[in-house]
Amino acid sequence: MNNQAARKTKNNVKKGRLYLAFELSLASWKLGFSDGECTRARIRTIKAQDFEALGEEIRTSKKHFELAQTAAVVSCYEAGREGFWLDRVLRERGIENVVVDAASIDVERRKRPKTDRLDAEVLVRNLVWYWRGERDVWSVVRVPSREAEDRRHLHREIGTLQGEQQRHRSRIQSFLFGHGVVVNVTARLMRDFATLRCWEGQPLPAELSARIEREYARLQLVEQQLKQLRQQQAARLKEGQTPGAEKIRLLQKLCGIAMTSSWVFVMEFFGWRQFANRRELAGALGLTPMPYQSGSRSHEQGISHAGNRRVRTMAIEIAWSWLRYQPRSALSQWYQQRFGSGGKRLRRIGIVAMARRLMIDLWRYMEQGILPPGAVLKKAPDAQALVAE
Repeated sequence: MNNQAARKTKNNVKKGRLYLAFELSLASWKLGFSDGECTRARIRTIKAQDFEALGEEIRTSKKHFELAQTAAVVSCYEAGREGFWLDRVLRERGIENVVVDAASIDVERRKRPKTDRLDAEVLVRNLVWYWRGERDVWSVVRVPSREAEDRRHLHREIGTLQGEQQRHRSRIQSFLFGHGVVVNVTARLMRDFATLRCWEGQPLPAELSARIEREYARLQLVEQQLKQLRQQQAARLKEGQTPGAEKIRLLQKLCGIAMTSSWVFVMEFFGWRQFANRRELAGALGLTPMPYQSGSRSHEQGISHAGNRRVRTMAIEIAWSWLRYQPRSALSQWYQQRFGSGGKRLRRIGIVAMARRLMIDLWRYMEQGILPPGAVLKKAPDAQALVAE
């Protein structure tokens, strides 16, 4: 009887894969399992980061769905504060994982129940569809290498400190403006701080003066750290011999592109991602047009806003800079002909289209050495600007 039961069990083992979806939280993880055939998912809860329990649940789920213990496991979770460390852990354990852009998952417009269990069921259902070839069921986030992810911290910290610097200055100006004092926050202001007078000619209140001095001390600390980070950034670029450093130096040869923009473009985008064509690049930027057509109604909804927000924002800023420093380039002339004579709204729409074309030109410039048409380089060897034909 035991041998017959063993043969029966062996014959009942199905071929296929186990689908696993994570609904993550700080204290616990909700797991959704499916074999792609059963209509009802198997939902379990484990303690967060308890990989022993995860392994046991995977083995139990394979038995539950009558899958072989050697069956492949594929998984997914939504991109969030967990970042990419879980993806790396799962791949080291032989699990093929995808990180999903949460904004790309369709939800019902009507009110519906919202629980972690239901979210796990939706995720594992979409995961089954994804592995069956319906790749447009959601957008998958590209996972950078550990090194590429680590290189992002320098310029992101600089951006954070710049925001803090502006907030400290605005706060000091607001404190003074509330007493009729309109000034710019500079080192000279603090040297002459004792001479400031309120609107009626009286000295600043004592508590206000003390708070402004503390606020300015925090501003000085931020400015000191900013200076140190910028020096560190320049030193890395000077000493760096990596492909990323070479691309940054290549971009900085173009008029209108300096350290901040070139560093963001490479470290966030061009330094670790490979693009097959210009459409793929524009999609990763979130600069893809989103048309709307229903019956006789047809209009543009703007751009998708997917992809890397930092690079997209910087690309639009550099597009304005390109108009100023590369006025004879083919791209600047195209913009002036199409949008230059329009109003503010039309020019803002046009600069987004120009940013997309500019990023495509910069990609070709770095990958193929093709200079953007009409673009001017800095410090040409013959003391004259080199212009692309």
